[in-house]
Amino acid sequence: MSPKFLNATALVALALAMLTQGQSARALDWTKVSGKDITLFYPAQMSWEMLLTQSEHGGAEKFRDGKNCRGCHEGEEQNSGNLIVGDKSVEATPIPGKPGSIKLNVKAAHDAERIYFQLAFAPGAQPDAGMDKEFSTKVAIMFDDGGVAEAGRAGCWAACHDNATRMPSAAGKETTKYLARSRVSVTRKGGEEIKPAAEIDAIRAAGGFLEYWQARLVASAPPKVVDGTVLEKRSEREAAAVTAEATESNGQWIVTFSRKLDAGAGYKAITAGKAYTVGFSVHAGHAAHRFHYVSLEKTLAIDAPTKASGTPDFVAAQF
Repeated sequence: MSPKFLNATALVALALAMLTQGQSARALDWTKVSGKDITLFYPAQMSWEMLLTQSEHGGAEKFRDGKNCRGCHEGEEQNSGNLIVGDKSVEATPIPGKPGSIKLNVKAAHDAERIYFQLAFAPGAQPDAGMDKEFSTKVAIMFDDGGVAEAGRAGCWAACHDNATRMPSAAGKETTKYLARSRVSVTRKGGEEIKPAAEIDAIRAAGGFLEYWQARLVASAPPKVVDGTVLEKRSEREAAAVTAEATESNGQWIVTFSRKLDAGAGYKAITAGKAYTVGFSVHAGHAAHRFHYVSLEKTLAIDAPTKASGTPDFVAAQF
């Protein structure tokens, strides 16, 4: 068999696979899936280290004693965002006219092979931050299966540190999201020295990383989809296992993410009867890095929740 024929065969197989995935996502009747509205708010330069510092965060002692972020702040997201977005004590470089929060509607479902999230949101009147010239809007999901306990307590703040890009202790350096467990030590200014590669590999093998999915959006064009992990840094895969479809109408985006329940090595396995932590973020108005909207930590169950998982925020029922 000639190499030319093999290449043609591979291209046809890839095209069919992509078509099948797209058809599967569209075939779901989302009108039969109950959605839940949540509020994403502007976090400014609030970091994991700030959460733990009583002089800067009045709930630090409660947090250290085991109370989760949502235990104190759920229901306050809109008010918090409106206060934080203009508070110079936590926002040194404000974007004039930036709204403090946006609403996001979340639906989840699965079939025999794949899990789906449908996210609907309207960015509203956003000032142009001029940071991301190519994409005005980006939406992301951060996902954990219990391997990162701090994510279950503080959502994406587990990966947000004081020395990350454009944070107070960045000192002009570019540092992506990371987990404290990847550092030799962490101070109020974050952690600089990364543990030896062998230790990082052992943490990763034990599931001590976060998984993230992101769709970068342009109206009237297919989304650019990336996925990856967060451990010693945010690592983007060369080829994403996650797919996404997106539509925009009258300022309203509807984005449907999908990936296999078992996407292979390096991905979190998604199975019934297990509790997961999910977090959501939206960059709007050509914003980048920390200038986004985020959710508090949320919970997900596949099919019926177990007693151990309590009452989840979202249940992905099977079609």
